[in-house]
Amino acid sequence: MSRPFHRAALLLAALAVPVLGRDGYALVTEPDQGLAPITSLISSARASIDLTMYELLDPAVTGLLDQAAAQGVRVRVILDQNHKQQANTPAYNDLTANGVAVHWANPDYACTHQKTLTVDGASSAVMSLNFTPQYYGSSRDFAVITDDAADVSAIEATFDADFLDAPIVPEAGDNLVWSPTNAQASLLGLIDGAGTTLLVENQEMSDAAVVSALCAAAGRGVSVRICMTDRGSYHRQFDQLQGAGAELALYPASAPLYIHAKVVLADYGTAGARVFIGSENFSRASLTENRELGLIIPDPGVMAAINATLGADFAGGQPY
Repeated sequence: MSRPFHRAALLLAALAVPVLGRDGYALVTEPDQGLAPITSLISSARASIDLTMYELLDPAVTGLLDQAAAQGVRVRVILDQNHKQQANTPAYNDLTANGVAVHWANPDYACTHQKTLTVDGASSAVMSLNFTPQYYGSSRDFAVITDDAADVSAIEATFDADFLDAPIVPEAGDNLVWSPTNAQASLLGLIDGAGTTLLVENQEMSDAAVVSALCAAAGRGVSVRICMTDRGSYHRQFDQLQGAGAELALYPASAPLYIHAKVVLADYGTAGARVFIGSENFSRASLTENRELGLIIPDPGVMAAINATLGADFAGGQPY
């Protein structure tokens, strides 16, 4: 169960029109709010910062981590090496030179695509965004900041193991969706359990089980609306989804908004409504081979904001 969300309340002054959920979650919507909510969380640290990041190219973020370490905060960072070692090497070198403990992610995973920041062992930001300034102004992304005790404890225990490349089956806590352990089952359960509506955004759409589940939902009368950036890779899946009754709205790759989010909002407006937000793409590698993290929560405030954003994104796309 959630505890009162004191840290999020303290950060509100730094946020541009934030959403503070009723059940103790703060939702950050990008590119609308910028990185201030995340950098403010970093700056609030007094004891520890643990960051797992797929791509870290932002010198402002590395500078804040360096500053925290210089002030006596224990700072640990895990960076992907399987896909992004070259890109991450400048940050790795800078952080190491400034007293930050940096670890190249476990190569046993196809990649470490997780994007999670935990401060003082008490608050975690579970994100879909990378720390890549090039995309801050154009990428649709979300982050949820939570101090749910069971979730933060599970995130920290998994970080401790991953920092040592030690084997671990991550605990699900109250709400967590981990790859490569429970992600596919959790997402399929969310989709299969939908009775009225599904609003979906994702960067990828290649996982056959997810596509089949979305088709089955549309076939049983659920309103399935999917919004993506059209990279030309998934037209076979789009045809399958449309044939089953799903509606798709696509943005061209040249559009000012790029759909990088990974979100599923199920049954909004009903007692059983829930939303998934995280780093998992709808691909086999993301769900079953990578290290990833998301969460599924029923917070009304977060879901209302997600519903509004996804509805606007869908309306702004081009019908498939």
